[in-house]
Amino acid sequence: MKKPTVLVVDDDPKILFAFREVLRKDGYKTVLARDGQEALKKISSDHPGVVFMDITMPKVDGLEVLKQMKTQDERMPIVIITGYGTMQTAIKAIQLGAFEYLTKPLDVGKIRAVTREALASTGRTSSMAGRHGQYHGDMADRYELIGRSAPMQEVYKLIGSISTTPNHTSILILGESGTGKELVARAIHNASPNAHQPFVPIDCTALPEPLLESELFGHEKGAFTGAGERKLGKFEIAQEGTIFLDEIGNLSPHLQQKLLRVLQEREFERLGGNTAIRVGGRFVCATNHDIELEMKNGNFREDLFFRLKVVTVNLPPLRERNEDISHLANYFLMKYNRQLKKSVAGFSDEAMTFLQTYPYPGNVRELENLLERAVMLTKGDVILPDALQEPVLDTSVRSPSLPMMSENFGKSRINLLQMFERQFVSELLRKYHGNVTAAAKGSRMTRQNFQRLMSKHDIKAKSFRG
Repeated sequence: MKKPTVLVVDDDPKILFAFREVLRKDGYKTVLARDGQEALKKISSDHPGVVFMDITMPKVDGLEVLKQMKTQDERMPIVIITGYGTMQTAIKAIQLGAFEYLTKPLDVGKIRAVTREALASTGRTSSMAGRHGQYHGDMADRYELIGRSAPMQEVYKLIGSISTTPNHTSILILGESGTGKELVARAIHNASPNAHQPFVPIDCTALPEPLLESELFGHEKGAFTGAGERKLGKFEIAQEGTIFLDEIGNLSPHLQQKLLRVLQEREFERLGGNTAIRVGGRFVCATNHDIELEMKNGNFREDLFFRLKVVTVNLPPLRERNEDISHLANYFLMKYNRQLKKSVAGFSDEAMTFLQTYPYPGNVRELENLLERAVMLTKGDVILPDALQEPVLDTSVRSPSLPMMSENFGKSRINLLQMFERQFVSELLRKYHGNVTAAAKGSRMTRQNFQRLMSKHDIKAKSFRG
């Protein structure tokens, strides 16, 4: 049987050539287009089975072409490709019915796999088209998730898919402290059709149980001592919006049972009342606890867990998305330049190396705090390692076995950083047997910056070969 036609749309001739060669070897007929207008014509003339399309093109951008293609044939699998994957574009592409969203550089195996999946699942994308809401970009900019790494691209795509689900679908966000769980919750809300409704966050650790119960459910006048008037709870205030329960793992057994009933019945009563009130909002819950371990220990209800995890978003820790650190660092640099009325231009190579190799037990929140302080303390044009070191050396990263090299604190910090750099470079060269290119790639540094550190500490690659 003759294999279907694949349409590839990109203004880069190298990308078009690469796609054609890969797909030709697999027996596909490949049709190429350099812009959106040409692509729309070839949809009508060549009837491709799947489309790969860049998002940034002349004449008509990829998202607009995607929208028009879906108007012509809503079942057509369209794969969006981009060199600059952001949260907004990923969510918007999925909302508009994209089958997949890939970031450059593209992996040959991934191209082949996605082509097979798209052609085998032609009907699957049609269920997404036309059900989405409008992504509210202005609001999203205030709560931007930053990152172009593969783990974050998966998070963005999942947010886009969630935004097409009904409001009664519960979401559970799992991640370490400081990974941005509330940002994900806000992004889900902003991408939903009900983004104009309230987003109501509740920290389940902030109040003792009786006050938290009243905060969630509200109360009638006279419900308890001090209840002088009726109070609406957060579930009621949220209306058709989003109820974000942060640190859900800290809920008491009593409140777990009451929340389970709300999720099952989609209604509740205020404390002291007997009138059922409908819950129209979406529940998004988050925790940094190991909930499955908490269930085994009898601290968390299994039935509530399964009610909450209709869709689960797993947020990666910052140490697993190292390639995002430079983007995050520059984002926070601009943010605190504005807030503190500073004009710090960037980072020294040593400072960026330090940022990219620190393990961040506090994740993105720790990086942000570190950079707020660094911008505040920096007097010159660039942030130097000294501006980053003090709070880091006070954490568990500081080893008790490190010697006191000088009674001068500043000099000791510099000596410790140099020791770290020498050991870091040496260990990588040892691991990669003196291959500088491989060692630089393993460190997530450019080869030029890695060689600069080698020269600075007089480290020779040949010493690690053989």
